[in-house]
Amino acid sequence: MMFQEPAQRYPIGRQTFSDLIEEGFLYVDKTDLVYRMTHSNSKYIFLSRPRRFGKSLLVSTLKSYFEGRKDLFRGLAMERLEKEWTQYPVLHFSMSTAKHMDKERLESELNLKLLEYERVYGRREGEAETNQRLLGLVKRAYEQTGQRVVVLIDEYDAPLLDVVHEEENLPKLRQVMRNFYSPLKDLDPYLRFVFLTGITKFSQLSIFSELNNITNISMDENYASICGITEEEMLTQMKPGIERLAEKKGISYEEAVETLKQAYDGYHFTWPSPDIYNPYSLLNALDKEKTGNYWFGSGTPTYLIEMLRKFGVEADEIGGQYANAESFDAPTETMTDAMPLLYQSGYITIKGQDSRTEEYLLDMPNTEVRVGLMKSLMPCYVTPRRGKETYNLIAQLYKDIDDGKMEEALELLKTFLSTIPYTENTDYEGHYQALLYVLFSLLGQYNVDIEVRTAKGRVDMVLQTGGTIYLIELKFNKSSEEAAKQIDIKNYPERFALRGLPVVKVGLNFDSQQRTIADWTVVTA
Repeated sequence: MMFQEPAQRYPIGRQTFSDLIEEGFLYVDKTDLVYRMTHSNSKYIFLSRPRRFGKSLLVSTLKSYFEGRKDLFRGLAMERLEKEWTQYPVLHFSMSTAKHMDKERLESELNLKLLEYERVYGRREGEAETNQRLLGLVKRAYEQTGQRVVVLIDEYDAPLLDVVHEEENLPKLRQVMRNFYSPLKDLDPYLRFVFLTGITKFSQLSIFSELNNITNISMDENYASICGITEEEMLTQMKPGIERLAEKKGISYEEAVETLKQAYDGYHFTWPSPDIYNPYSLLNALDKEKTGNYWFGSGTPTYLIEMLRKFGVEADEIGGQYANAESFDAPTETMTDAMPLLYQSGYITIKGQDSRTEEYLLDMPNTEVRVGLMKSLMPCYVTPRRGKETYNLIAQLYKDIDDGKMEEALELLKTFLSTIPYTENTDYEGHYQALLYVLFSLLGQYNVDIEVRTAKGRVDMVLQTGGTIYLIELKFNKSSEEAAKQIDIKNYPERFALRGLPVVKVGLNFDSQQRTIADWTVVTA
């Protein structure tokens, strides 16, 4: 088969702005937002976005801009906006290299980062601690160039994230980073611009507790699309890639767009907001001409699973909740539940807002996140050694449900659940609802929601396939007829009539002795 040159070069894993421009990679122009941010009223700015969302590329773009590299911005929005192109001294620190370290190794890593700039601007005798050295660097850079200094700190929280659940290590590492960042508050006369990116907020770092004039633009509507790819950007700048994907999959262009949308779209970091696609997954899918769980497959943070366990979060409790901004855009140390970490890490996102209470609706953004997260949580419900058996079950469930054979699917589930070893937390209805939610979520192509509100109550679970809506009601040590009757009494099908799909009511009864489905009732509404 002859090699075919791709229509576009996608920057997979590349996050240096100059490389993208000089080597002809696709660059989605965000420089109008860069200009707006760098000419705003705030000198100190913080942006939170999930991992692999383009934060490092944004920082690199800022670096090239403040270094006055006008040649790199030819044809971009910045070319017509910027007139002066002043060259500033830039101190760029990426903390992504400081992960998984103890106190001594972290201090050594910071030492290397400071040495890089001390070779340029020098170091005075007596500057021993990292805070003293950073203070001296900024002042000397200002004195030697005659220009105020730009400080860019990418992934400022990276050294702390993996130990956020560890009471022993977190305070030690936090003190190291607090000491490093502390000079920034005293250097105002020498600074032109300070920009920090991260995933979460650590309130006890000096950045937030002492640098009280820092502006957090994470939920600012003006910068909603500064990281990630909007649907408009995808359709206008990536059309050749979408056409190639459609051809490869043997589907229409419109079907390819819808496939990408279901898999990777759905992020909103404020409301209202344009739809934001996960850039890492979208670019991988177009580059490989194949959809896959690229973002989730690139690494599930251990700290996230540990925090879900710490707070006792069941799988079906993730998302589908209303909350005010203070509840999810909260500092890490003050968390009383896992919602802030889930939101800031990108596993749930804003899906709407109640105009009366101004509360935000939070839910999982798309199919990739839902399936990936459920796979990570599966060991909480099924022993790891039964993983292969579980995924064989998922494949057969998908076939049966897709063929409209719900009775056969439930027979499979009954047999499977009866073989899961007994644990102390299985003797209640909520456990089985959570387990079913995980299994149905892993079907991937279908939408599954729990505790769906209707005019007269809630449906335990709603499963929507391409051709049918299943309303599922669960009972524990009662009867499936009673469960199905509850659907009749509350007239749940009315809530879904406008979707134009046939509705099937499914009543399930779980038996605590058998630890599986005892009986079921399936009725077409």
